[in-house]
Order: sequence, then structure tokens, then C-alpha cells
Amino acid sequence: MQPDRTAELAELLRQRILILDGAMGTMIQQHHLTEDDFRGGARSCLHHHPEQKGNNDVLVLTQPDIIAGIHDAYLDAGADIIETNTFGASRIAQADYRLQDKAREMNRAAATLARQCADCATAKTPDKPRFVAGALGPTNRTASISPDVSDPAVRNITFDELVAAYREAIEGLAEGGADILLIETVFDTLNAKAALFAAETFFDDAGQRLPVMISGTITDASGRTLSGQTPEAFWNSVRPYAPLAVGLNCALGAELMRPHIEALAQAADTFVLCYPNAGLPNPMSDTGYDETPETTARLVREFAEQGWVNILGGCCGTTPAHIKAIANAVKNIAPRRCETELPLTSVE
Repeated sequence: MQPDRTAELAELLRQRILILDGAMGTMIQQHHLTEDDFRGGARSCLHHHPEQKGNNDVLVLTQPDIIAGIHDAYLDAGADIIETNTFGASRIAQADYRLQDKAREMNRAAATLARQCADCATAKTPDKPRFVAGALGPTNRTASISPDVSDPAVRNITFDELVAAYREAIEGLAEGGADILLIETVFDTLNAKAALFAAETFFDDAGQRLPVMISGTITDASGRTLSGQTPEAFWNSVRPYAPLAVGLNCALGAELMRPHIEALAQAADTFVLCYPNAGLPNPMSDTGYDETPETTARLVREFAEQGWVNILGGCCGTTPAHIKAIANAVKNIAPRRCETELPLTSVE
């Protein structure tokens, strides 16, 4: 487990806007991998498992050089923080591929790989330390919402099952050397609370903490998460866990995310991160999304100029070119001050 770098990160976040990496899936798609590639070719240990094509998380085991190359590309583009390739590496999500028993191994391998890339980049530029964020995705189950429209009481996952799955993933990420835990793309805050509870129990048992960042996703024009919360309510739900940073990612491009990141920045008394999609999906573009690097960089620069953000990056459809453009666009802009004056009352 890495030493607690919370103080180092907090100091950097007060000095400048840090850059998060961009999409992993977009970059993997550019390799046009086959089923045999996902399995790892002749040396594969997955011969008796169902189809693996599309299981991007398994590539840390079967194609580590490709994943390392993507990490390196984002680091070269200016990323201060790279995310592990573990968005779907939970026991719950991997059950779809019958690889649930490899979940901890995937998380450990992904963190080890990212750690090696980050350390190599730091060695080249010691004045620019790099960090590894262990990505904890939302899973493909929701604790708050019924999967059966005719029976609102039905659930296909329990809180305890989510806690156990997140705890296993966190253990793997810590073993591999992650600096940060990033609970991301939160569409159901109860799922996020399961991840936060798992993290707290792990920290208690380990006798050491890692900084935690949390990023929700606004799913549509309603301005709410899938489980019905506004950005302010989302923040008040997770605030008791004292995350190093809270933010929004995915679902929307920067233009549509603007009012929601503004609302969160006005409510939160911690650092704020933002990593939107490259606009809306567009199957005619090279990345599958609308926005060019220049467009995305111009839009998020406005967030920086307004004093709303401490960390900027990209989600679906973004590439190293997007991250480089964002880094250049905000390099001379001061970060958001996180000493926000909170209202006297708030509603979860």
C-alpha cells in the first residue's frame, strides 16, 4: 500500500489545476482487438470462459502492453493523475464474463501497471509528480432502483454484496500501489455509499488511509443522477466521508455539464473535479463523439476561468489530444479555492 499522499495532493491542488487522464475505452477501440486478443492468444488461461471481447478490464492481464501504452500516452499529454483500467473490474460486473474470481487480481494488476507508468513519468520530471487513481466503477447493478418496473420493491443486489465486492477491489488496488481511490460515474448514491463504507473498513483494518475522490454523473436534462439527486444533494449525501475531491463525469459533454458543475462548485467545501465526455455520441467521428480537442479545451477552460474546478480531465470519447489541449488551456489559470462558505442548512 502506498504512503498516504493526501497532504501532497492537497498542496498541489491549491497551487494549480491538476490534469486527469482521458477515456480508456476510446483508446482500446482504436486497437481493433479480436476475441483472441482479449483472451491473450495462445497463452490464455481463459479458454473455458465465455466470450471476452468487450471486457476491457481483463486486458490488464491479457494485453498489459496495450494498457501501459495508453497510460504512457496520457502521461506524455500532461496528465498528473492516471486512472487504473478497472472501471468494471468488480466481482459483480465480472460475473457476466464468469471472471468474478479474478476481480482482485485484475485490480492488483491494473494498479501495478499504472504505478509503473506513473513512476517512470515522475522519474523523467521530478518536479511534476504523477499519481495513480484506483478506479471503482458503479457496477452494473443498482441498490436504489428496481430492475422490474412492475415491482418497485425488487432489488437485484444488496448493500452488503456491494460492500463485499468493493472491498475486494479496493484491496487489489491498494496492493498494486494506487495513491487515490476514485469512486466514479456514480448514478446511484447508495452504491457509492457502499464503496465508501468498504473503503472506511479497509482503512481501519490497514491502519492507513488513501485519499478518496467521488464523481457522480448527471444522466439527462433533468439535472439529476439516475437515483434522483441534484448535484447539491449528491454532495450532501457523501460529504460526511470527507472526500479529498468531489465532481462530475460522463453522460454529458462540457457544454451541458456547465450548470451542474457550477452548482456543485458553489455547494462543496472540498476540491472539485470535472471530466466530461467529448460532447455527444457521433458514430461518424473517429472517436465516436462530437467534440474536437480544441472544442473540449475551450469549454472546460471557461470552468477554470469561473473558479469552479481543481481537477480537469476527460471521459468517454476523449483522447491524449484532448488531454493535451486541456492541459495547455488551463496551465496559467488559478485553481478553485475550496474554502466555500456553506449555507446554514442543507437538504440531502
